[in-house]
Amino acid sequence: MRYDRVGTKKLDDGKLVLKTKIFKPIPKRDDDTYIITQETDRLDTLANQFYGDSTQWWIIAHANNLDSADIGVDPGIQLRIPANLSDINNFLLNN
Repeated sequence: MRYDRVGTKKLDDGKLVLKTKIFKPIPKRDDDTYIITQETDRLDTLANQFYGDSTQWWIIAHANNLDSADIGVDPGIQLRIPANLSDINNFLLNN
């Protein structure tokens, strides 16, 4: 779902790659969840816990401006877990 409607482009060497897509910030909602991370927390396990799908870790990362490719998180930081996954995916993919 994350790469839906992103499109592709052909490189000079003929390889086909995905285009870059810059997502708008995810709007805050009253029903978002906020957590303080624990030593064992990772973005994929949090996505599985809150969304039932570990592949949606990037939504939590995007909502919290965690732009590195690392799915690990430091303990003791506050993270926003955006509510309503289907609304978020529709917003991100259509904007």
